[in-house]
Amino acid sequence: MSYHEEVMEYPAADVDEMVDADEDVLFAGRVMGDSESDGDEEEDEYDHLDHKITDTCAAEARKGKDIQGIPWERLSISREKYRQTRLEHYKNYENIPQSGEALKECKLTRKGGSYYEFWQNTRSVKSTILHFQLRNLVWARSKHDVYLMSHYSIIHWSSLSSKKTEVLNVSGHVAPREKHPGSLLEGFTQTQISTLAVRDNLLIAGGFQGELICKDLDRPGVSFCTRTTYDDNAITNAIEIYNGPSGSVHFTASNNDGGVRDFDMERFQLVKHFSYPWPVNHTSLSPDGKVIAIVGDNLDGMLVDSSTGKTISHLRGHLDFSFASAWHPNGYTLATGNQDKTSRVWDFRNLSKSVAVLKGNLGAIRSIRFTSDGQFMAMAEPADFVHVYDVKNGYEKEQEIDFFGEISGVSFSPDTDSLFIGIWDRTYGSLLQYNRCRNYSYLDSLM
Repeated sequence: MSYHEEVMEYPAADVDEMVDADEDVLFAGRVMGDSESDGDEEEDEYDHLDHKITDTCAAEARKGKDIQGIPWERLSISREKYRQTRLEHYKNYENIPQSGEALKECKLTRKGGSYYEFWQNTRSVKSTILHFQLRNLVWARSKHDVYLMSHYSIIHWSSLSSKKTEVLNVSGHVAPREKHPGSLLEGFTQTQISTLAVRDNLLIAGGFQGELICKDLDRPGVSFCTRTTYDDNAITNAIEIYNGPSGSVHFTASNNDGGVRDFDMERFQLVKHFSYPWPVNHTSLSPDGKVIAIVGDNLDGMLVDSSTGKTISHLRGHLDFSFASAWHPNGYTLATGNQDKTSRVWDFRNLSKSVAVLKGNLGAIRSIRFTSDGQFMAMAEPADFVHVYDVKNGYEKEQEIDFFGEISGVSFSPDTDSLFIGIWDRTYGSLLQYNRCRNYSYLDSLM
């Protein structure tokens, strides 16, 4: 990923230039190009708007309220017109010029799928982004429990009680309470969190300087701190938590120094370290634990042996750098997301060409998730659109979830019942929740 970039993907024109409306209903600060580092003062500038924008529930949305609470009726531009403006002027970040315009082989999918229905939008939690290319900052541990980054805080949101709790604040000094070999007992100060992962009771945050902070969600404090590298190019780009063959908990960290490192959390030790010639932006371990999909600052991705790190095969077809990957639960289907605005779906049994090439609307595909039952795949762009595909029917149909704002992350709940989407925006920043549509018509026969 781009180490020294300060640019965020952003629309070419500020909405203020297009909307002639009162100050209290403007899309304040909708230039999505600002980093978190300059967020506090600018956030305060628009705090007076917060009380004017309320949460939205499913019942209100059915009656016509905008899911984000945007008062279109009070603006001089319609939602449809602003959507068209975004599509025409949004600037997609590319490392390879024009990579997003060159593809002609994309699959034509039918829109109109209805797999997840809007449930609520809460503005009580403001999801934020540190680096414009890294969008894995929202994780659901259950359909009621979500973890996300909000500036220097890792927040837990309960959709059941509608309450938020600060789990960890990294603005000051963070140090481990437990003593383990290799742990940095001195800890870290003012850690800039670039990526996050949560599974079961384990939360791991990765930092801009290669920091790794591990927390057991059932215990107070931090369990383990380490630094992957002291290299200047050290950003932790992605983290994946998984169970090893013996059942022990492991995690893999992908770093900008080209390193893929595997940690055993039973022993709190680094057990494997593979190095590659380009920054590694994301990795995914196959369900059987034998193969790692690796994507990064290279046109081709790789599949490597998880024991040795040696290359098994290349993934060829993307035209820019990739930042997302995910395995389907069946163990042979894999998806990758790229700055050429596409996700490619692969079959491990025949990698000569992609099974499908799925194209976004605005920009790079920054994150991909499969449901645990394999029925659906979510593909998130950098802003405004999350696409949910019907996997079992060959990606022929999709549900397009449409809103306004940068996407900090997407996450299905483990039981597949909920889909959460983090939106970063100084005025309309929030957490969207969609619930899976179920057919309960069989119950009618019991009435």
